[in-house]
Amino acid sequence: MPSSIECQPHLRIRAIGTSALRKTTQTKLTACITPAISVMVEAVFLVETPLKMLPVSFVRSLSWRQLWRWGLLALAVGLSIILVGRWAERHALQIKTDALQQVAQANALGLRGIAEKHGYLPYAAARHPDVQALLQHPSDRMLRDKVNHYFSDLKDRTASAALFVMSTSGMTLAASNWNSADSFVGQSYQQRPYFKQALQGQRSFFYGVGLTTGTPGFFIAEPVLSQGQVIGVITVKVSLSPLANSWANSTDPVVLQDSRRIVFLSSEPEWLYHSSDLLSASDLAWLQLNGQYGVRSRYAILPWRAVRTPDSPTYEFDATVKHAPRSFLALETSLPELGWTLTVTSDLKSVERARQEALALTTLLAAVLLLAGLYWRLHEQRFVEQLQAKRELEQRVKARTHDLEEAHAFRKAMEDALLVGMRARDPEGRIIYVNRAFCDMVGYSAEELLGCKAPYPYWHPDDLDKYMRQREASLQAESLPHGFESRVRHHDGHDVITQVYTAPLIDGQGQQQGWMSSVVDITAQKMAENRQHEQDRQLQRSARLASVGEMASTLAHELNQPLMALSNFAVAARAIAAQAHQELLVSALDDIVEQSQRASEIVKRVRGFINPQRGSYEDCDVHAVIAHSLALLKPELQRNQSAVTTQLTENLPHIRGNRVLLEQVLINLLQNAMQATQDLPPARHVIDIATTLLERAILIQIGDAGPGVPEASQEQVFTPFFSTKPDGLGLGLNICRTIIEAHGGHLKVANRAEGGAVFSFTLALSV
Repeated sequence: MPSSIECQPHLRIRAIGTSALRKTTQTKLTACITPAISVMVEAVFLVETPLKMLPVSFVRSLSWRQLWRWGLLALAVGLSIILVGRWAERHALQIKTDALQQVAQANALGLRGIAEKHGYLPYAAARHPDVQALLQHPSDRMLRDKVNHYFSDLKDRTASAALFVMSTSGMTLAASNWNSADSFVGQSYQQRPYFKQALQGQRSFFYGVGLTTGTPGFFIAEPVLSQGQVIGVITVKVSLSPLANSWANSTDPVVLQDSRRIVFLSSEPEWLYHSSDLLSASDLAWLQLNGQYGVRSRYAILPWRAVRTPDSPTYEFDATVKHAPRSFLALETSLPELGWTLTVTSDLKSVERARQEALALTTLLAAVLLLAGLYWRLHEQRFVEQLQAKRELEQRVKARTHDLEEAHAFRKAMEDALLVGMRARDPEGRIIYVNRAFCDMVGYSAEELLGCKAPYPYWHPDDLDKYMRQREASLQAESLPHGFESRVRHHDGHDVITQVYTAPLIDGQGQQQGWMSSVVDITAQKMAENRQHEQDRQLQRSARLASVGEMASTLAHELNQPLMALSNFAVAARAIAAQAHQELLVSALDDIVEQSQRASEIVKRVRGFINPQRGSYEDCDVHAVIAHSLALLKPELQRNQSAVTTQLTENLPHIRGNRVLLEQVLINLLQNAMQATQDLPPARHVIDIATTLLERAILIQIGDAGPGVPEASQEQVFTPFFSTKPDGLGLGLNICRTIIEAHGGHLKVANRAEGGAVFSFTLALSV
């Protein structure tokens, strides 16, 4: 599986190139030929009927000079047809050549990518200390086992076929397949060319059949150096089978040859180990000595009949593929760094088809032009008569049109003088008329509006559903004499408030042809009403704030002294209990002291909210604040059967803030979460608390599984006196936001995808 995955990018490049070849050729030829054929066929049908009436005497009436001219014309047409066929053939060949170059580049890039991708493995492994130690101490079994396991793991991770290291004598000391039946360990590969070249201090590439496994592969060898001396050779073997399998699915053959022009990879299996040229005796001896392709002793000539053209990057050849004779156009690409030659091909059948289609098209075009000329001469007189009749008709139409234009100009002058916008629509809702006042109102010209169907361009994007309902209502049989208010979007982006009145549009025969609407701009009136409403709301808010301030001040003054006295009594009781060693009483009294001090502090903060002043800030542990808030709400959580889940980031830095105020914010948000889920089944009484460390702040999130907060109210919930609870005052979330903003943070709310709402706020880190 890893090997197929690693080769996929190269296979995909090749597939794209072959597909591009076929698609480019077919598309360009079709685009050139198909429209022309369609036009010619139509022309033949146009001239077919009148030519049936062409008298035979017309041909007999031609003089010898005219016949001579027609003969020369026929000869010129014949030569033109032949030249067009030659041009179409050359054009199709050029298209195929361009496509072949793209395919060759893609395949060459894939082959180089395989070499580059696996080329780093021997280089990196050669510098591994265990590998170098093994080469210096080849008898150390512990080192050999470590290197064997290292090679096995590296082979699995890189999707290579094998990885092994040899001493300077060519003996394999360790290999990735050390534990298999065909292990390389103990085998000598000193006769292999890649070993000899690497032993000289150079990287070597070699493709051949394995001496041990008999499986072909691509070998990359790298010398192992120690203090500038070659102490061994490390080699990686890569399988090219996935590439060969992908080529096998190609409709056109692809061939890869070595430096001796022997095919070692091909989409056609019967071409494997064939050579383009007859091999010399020295080449055969070298192949036999090094066993590059196993024990093979002869290499047949490729069954191609190639025809090469000087100065052409391509050549043509005939071959039998899948028991069928075919002609191909071939392009060779050299890969000098690997010593290979890549050959890609394309079927020439489409080139011959393009030439035949061009000949047929040119012949048809010439025939149609000839018929069109005869048709024109036959009907020349008829065209003159029709032209005269057309001129007389135009004179009569011009006289009638003059009267209509005068009536239309008078009506348009009246319509443009109106200050009320007018719009007419047909029964399908398509705009068929607008006047100047309506165009000025929406900012669109009449040309932009006429013919438009809903949604119209001036509809406000936030009110599309409302517009559709109003449109359906206005297109019913009943008119709306009282009209309705509508907000539209001007072309320049500002909003316009209108009042729309719609009535049936009746023609002269009493039939309804659509609907006529009168549109009045009431933007200025609505703005004045909104300003008055806002002033009234501000006065009411100020009055409520004054009442709340007076109430809070009185509450702080009246409750502060009793709470302080309670604190003093609790401190005295704790001292007495401590002397008697009554630990339980001491703990209870400690809680009383803490709660009384907390109540006193809250009262002070209420007074501070009415009369703001700088509070007392200190370094706080966010998780401690959360834990203390949950402890305070524990009885209430139990009564509500609410479960709290936490996802707290560990080792958070401290923040700078007022612990009491932050606990008050958490308690308020937790109580809101409990109230949001109180009407749900107990299984959904779940509250989630999460903390996350940001760049310079801590994010705290409190979520519930309740009904969520409507999007239209997500910002309103933080405004004073806005509450969704029947008995709510509407100050809790506003006070929470004020406290968070005083700490340099921001409080917001959003709905969760799985249901419910989540309140989140940030607190700045302590510097």
